Amino acid sequence: MLRTRLLWFTIGFSVSSAAIGHFIWRDLLVDRYALSSHTKQSFDALEARVLNLETINSNPAQVEG
Repeated sequence: MLRTRLLWFTIGFSVSSAAIGHFIWRDLLVDRYALSSHTKQSFDALEARVLNLETINSNPAQVEG
């Protein structure tokens, strides 16, 4: 009977630890993907601004006249 209780306690503890570890791992992956997505959006916006400035500066005669 003691072995059975020890076995079930070990199984329960292992399953609980695996579930907690899974949720922590998934949360870390979500944060990682969110950070990379945010960085990509920031660089895309910066690239659009630079391209806009380049087009304005490449045709100064058309802008002034």
